[in-house]
Formats: sequence, C-alpha cells, structure tokens
Amino acid sequence: MTPPDTLEQASRDSHAPTPRPASDWTTADAAALYGLEGWAGGYFRVGRGGTLEVTPHGDAHDTAAKSIDLVELTEGLRQRGIGTPVLIRFPEIVEHRMRSIRAAFDRAIEQEQYQGGYTCVYPIKVNQQRHLAETIRDIAGSVGFGLEAGSKPELLAVLGLTERRGAMPIVCNGFKDDEYVETVILAHKLGRDITTVIEGRGELTRLLSHADRYGVRPQIGVRVKPAAIGGGRWAESAGERSKFGLHASEVLTALERLKDRGMADCLSLVHFHIGSQLCEMRHIKQAISELARFFCELRRLGAGVHTIDVGGGLAIDYDGSQSAWSSSADYSLDEYATDIVYRIKAACDDAGQPHPRIISESGRAMVAHSSVLVFDVLGRSSFCEDPGLEEIRTQMEGEKQASGEEVPQPIRDLVDAYELAADPEKLNEAAHDATQARDEAMSLFNLGYLSLPMRAAAEKLYWATSIRVLREAEAGGRPDLADELNDLPRQLADTYFGNLSIFQSLPDSWAIDQLFPVMPIQRLGERPTRRAVVADITCDSDGSIDRFACDDARDFKPTLELHDLDFDEEGAPETPYYLAVFLVGAYQEVLGDLHNLFGDSHVAHVSLDDEVGFGIDELIEGDRVSEVLGYVQYEPAQLREAIRREAELAVRQGRMNVAESRSLLSFYESGLEGYTYLE
Repeated sequence: MTPPDTLEQASRDSHAPTPRPASDWTTADAAALYGLEGWAGGYFRVGRGGTLEVTPHGDAHDTAAKSIDLVELTEGLRQRGIGTPVLIRFPEIVEHRMRSIRAAFDRAIEQEQYQGGYTCVYPIKVNQQRHLAETIRDIAGSVGFGLEAGSKPELLAVLGLTERRGAMPIVCNGFKDDEYVETVILAHKLGRDITTVIEGRGELTRLLSHADRYGVRPQIGVRVKPAAIGGGRWAESAGERSKFGLHASEVLTALERLKDRGMADCLSLVHFHIGSQLCEMRHIKQAISELARFFCELRRLGAGVHTIDVGGGLAIDYDGSQSAWSSSADYSLDEYATDIVYRIKAACDDAGQPHPRIISESGRAMVAHSSVLVFDVLGRSSFCEDPGLEEIRTQMEGEKQASGEEVPQPIRDLVDAYELAADPEKLNEAAHDATQARDEAMSLFNLGYLSLPMRAAAEKLYWATSIRVLREAEAGGRPDLADELNDLPRQLADTYFGNLSIFQSLPDSWAIDQLFPVMPIQRLGERPTRRAVVADITCDSDGSIDRFACDDARDFKPTLELHDLDFDEEGAPETPYYLAVFLVGAYQEVLGDLHNLFGDSHVAHVSLDDEVGFGIDELIEGDRVSEVLGYVQYEPAQLREAIRREAELAVRQGRMNVAESRSLLSFYESGLEGYTYLE
C-alpha cells in the first residue's frame, strides 16, 4: 500500500507555522519543543550536529558523556540489510534502570534505618522477548533481583531462564490450574526460591494437595483485595471488585487452614495490586499503609509472613508533565522508594513487628526507556495554501458562459471569504463565511446544481481560507478566535505517512490512547515548519498517531511539529526522513497484532563501543510474509503452486509469455520471503 498520490502531497507552500530565521533556532529549542527534559530520563539528547543521541548510562546532561548517534545507527543498520521500521533495544539502559531502582531503595532503607531487605522482580508479561528477559536475568544476580510469572507458560519460561540460579527469587502470580501448581511444587525440589501467590480458595487446595504428595513445605503468598484503589487508567483493576486476590475473610480462612496443618510458617508473603502506571503518589501511600497493616495483623495471628510484595505500578512519565495524569507521574523514583519504606516501617514499629523484606514488581519502570522504534516517512498529504484564484476566476467565467447563468452564490462567497481572511481584524468572520459557503456548495452539488469543477474550486477555496485565517492569527499573536475555530490546527494538519503499523508496534496508542514521545531524529538544528499527524501503512483509519505530549499537564496537542521535505515525482521523500517513538519497551511488543498481516519489525540490540560509537550485539530479523501467512493458517507452498498453475494457464491462453510467467513467479517468491513492511 502506498500513500495517496496527490498534487497536494508534493506541495511546498501549504500551511505551516510562520518560520523564523535559521539563526533563531538552536538544538536547545528542539529539545524544549519535543519535551526531552521531561520524558527522556537522561537517556536521550539533541546532539550538536542536530541528530538525536542516546546516552545509555543516563548522563545526557554531561556533554562529555559517551553517546550513540541514532541517525548514524539507523543508517548503519540499513547498510547491514536491516531497514526501517526497526526496534532498537539498549541493554545498558535496562541495566541503568535496574541499578537506579536498587539504589533508590538502598538510600531509603539507610535513611529510615529500615531493618528489612529489598528486591525487585521483573514481571515478564511486560515484555517476554527472550533476549530482553535474558538481559534482565543476567543483571538481576548482581543487584539481588528476580523474576515474576503470571501464567503457566511464563512460569515454564522463567524456570528455563533461571537454570543454576536457585537463589534468584521467583514470584508466581495469576490464576493457577493443577499443572501450574504442581510445577511450582516440583520447582521447590529443584532448590528454587519460588513463592506461589494464592489468588483464590481453589488454588490453596491444589497447592496443599501437591505439597503433601511431594513432601514439600512451600513458600506461600496471599494476594489481598485492598479497600484502597489506585488512580489513572487502570484504577478499576484494583479494589474490592478486583478480579485479583482474596477478601480479608478469605485470607483469614486460608490462614486457619494452614494452622490446622501446622503450616502457618509457610505463609511467607502478603501481596496486593492497585493498578499499573500509578500516576498519583497519594494512592500508593494509602495502599501501602493498608498492606502494612495486613502484614502486621497476619504476624499477630501466627502467620510466618516475612515479605511484603507491593506489586507493580511504578509509573513512567510518558508526556514529561510530571503530573497526576494517566500518562505521567507526580512523584520521583526516590519519593516512591522512600514513602514505601517509611510507611511499612512506621506500621511495623507501631505494631511491634519486625521489618519485612520488600518486593516490588516494577517492570514498566525497568524496560520502557530501553526500546526505541525508528521508522521512515514515505510521503505526505497536505492542503495547498494557494487556491489558484485566477484560475478559479477563469473557471467561473467559463461556467457562466457555458450555462448563461451566474456561478452559484456559495462559490462567489468563498472567493470573498478568502480575500477577507487577509484582514487580521476579520478572521472570525472570514472563517464563518467560508464554512457556511462550503456547506451550501456541497448541498448544491448533491442536488445536481453545482458542477464537479466548481465543487473542486469550493474545496480549494475553503481550505486555503482556513489556512490563511490560522496563519494570520498566529502572525498576530493568536488573537481570540471563535471557539469553533480552535480545532483548525488539527483540521489543517499534514499527514506524514510512516513505514510502520500502529497495531503491531504501538497497540496501546490505538487501543487506550497511550501517549508516547514522538519526534524526528534528524534536522534538529533546523526549525520545523510543518504541523502533522502520523499515519501508518495499514488500510485502517485508526492507524494513526494524533495525540502528542505538550507542556500542559493533563492535555495533549493534536499535531506534531515536523520538517518540510522535498519529494520526487512519485511523491516519496528525496532523502530519508526518520521519526522515532520512545518508551516503547513495556507491553508494546507482546500486545502487537497482525492487522493487515504486518508482522514483527526488525530488532537490534545495541551498546556503546569506545572505538566506533556503537556495537550491534544482536540482530533479529522481522517477520517474513510467508511467516505471517503461516500464523493465519495459509500454506506458502500451496500459494506458490496456485500462482504457478494460474501463470501456466495464462501462457497456454496467450495472455502471458513464458518470460513474463517466470518474472511473476520470481516476484511472488521474493514477496513471500520479503519483509512485511515496505522496502
């Protein structure tokens, strides 16, 4: 599929913000425009050459810090046969994030004189890709972290990942059938430090049965349903109506069952879930206080609990606003750690109970920053600012002469509105007149009283008037426009067509309107002069990004500032122009689907290299067409044979010669083995 081939697509003079002189734009302006200070976390910066640089050790503010030029890296991958779209992972960012979480809790423990320990387990549901999971596993040993499984397949993966790592903590969540529970019990016999979190009464029955069968005293956790609930998009996933965990009465029943069997000491962990991406610290504080009380009461009642698992929820600031909005967080990592440690310590000290080990499941915070999706722009669709007024007047005169009647009034009104828009004092009037006249013209066309050339003229005049209104408003410092005109920037935006599938690579952008930072990675020393939305190459109107982070908390802007492009005769950019989406390391890969049969993109694992700037540690080629067809039960061999038979029939009937037949079969075979994206 290719972008629409329109004359407007190649236009250089369509609506754009009023440009400033080139000397009036710096790379610092670019960093501010795209909000790097807010969301980049120290891992990305604008380099002196106007390209985006990656600083995997979180030291973007240190001008001497080593960095990776993202444009140079993308071109280097292309030279190696790995074109865009490509997902680039930076394992060093993962390590820095893990060590940062470790350090934050260590500081809080020291500051509060806390007597318990801390560990973090990575929930592999966040991103189960083997290469990433192995990276986390390898780092986890040095920082005392572990892994979490939320399903039977994930448990089997975790057990395989942790071979000869018996001391690495494993937490098992999710609903558990008999096989899941039996696997956990057998893992105990392998010497694993594994804890089963009970979600329902039936799970405890199965666990006790297999414990008896194999002679194991398992480590048991209970997930409680707290009265406190989280905030943000996933607030309803917690609380007393949550599908997760046990009510207080059910927790007491479970404890009594364990006491009756002399296994109260096996109840070692209390756990809860109050949501993902918790944007407000106040919700976390309330829930931690409640969980700490559960811990103290269970201790008082004879349980052997020694660990509190505070679950996930540590938020990422996707929009850089540092606010209590669903795409942000109103707290820092240090504040998060300090409040958790302080509140658990205070509750335990009041109750005279020992300080427990603290576990968090901060998967999003570990991996979101570590992956960047880079794709190229294929083309652009835009409205033309110059309607060609003289040509339209000539057409109007021709229509008048041909019919003997005046051109319908709405067309003449649109000409007047376009000219009126040159007056900064009459912008609202011009916009209202143009809208009314355009609507009347469309009605006349539908009734058969307006020709197609005049309809085309009406469209060009309406859009050109709207563009002129917006440009004049901006040139005058944005005087007050009527409320109904506030949507003009979005209506007049260009569409930049990107070589990607939103449904495959950014499913949360489509499904839940998640904001992800998006920006060009080149020409950042130039002021961008276009406003645009980004559309993908799927045949679906929802395949676009039209929400972008802005300075205002709890809000977004409908367009992204991009650079003007030169296009060739086919409507494609004459030189590559790359955009990137950031903070996509959490959930996006495993949630992606096969809409339009666009498969997984290429993946590259990249690290700093002292000699050449970057080292490509591993390349994972994206799905071939034959592979995605196989996912939906097509057999490539049968497809090849069907085309061969069809080509042979065409040769026999004289519709195709043998050489053409061979070309078709070769093209078809190449297509089956090629990348699902445009190459």
